[in-house]
Amino acid sequence: MSTPRVIVVMGVTGTGKSTIGSLLAARLGVVYADGDDFHPPANIEKMTAGTPLTDEDRWPWLDTIGAWAHERAAGPGGVVSCSALRRVYRDRLRAAEPGVVFVHLTGDRELIAERIDRRKGHFMPTALLDSQFATLEPLQTDEPGVAVDVSGKPEEIADRAVAALEAFDRDKR
Repeated sequence: MSTPRVIVVMGVTGTGKSTIGSLLAARLGVVYADGDDFHPPANIEKMTAGTPLTDEDRWPWLDTIGAWAHERAAGPGGVVSCSALRRVYRDRLRAAEPGVVFVHLTGDRELIAERIDRRKGHFMPTALLDSQFATLEPLQTDEPGVAVDVSGKPEEIADRAVAALEAFDRDKR
């Protein structure tokens, strides 16, 4: 597979961006970075308190992820998770690294809420799920990427993501 140099695994909280991102990176033989690790402490404090981030909160975070993507694109590539809910956020990431390709993890709100309720030790509460869905602007046909359903086991989802990326790559030739 002629994989994209940098893949951004995107979607609302609870879709499995970290889990699928790390599985995808392992299958592609590239490094994985969790977008949550790029948040400044103030952002994490806001989200922990149940307060949605503003665009002003997100710009520095997106710029840091974009710089990571640009750095990785110059070398062996990589996979990074990032909600990238709005087109303007994805445009900002592409401004930093034009070669990024998005894997949009999609799913039913009830399934995602159930998964959030089961996870332990994460700062993002279920209460912010509705605000994430309200903010979400799905990938448009002119954006480089694929949508992958999150039903099933993580390994199945990662398999679908690899297959979708392979089809995307074939279509780009």
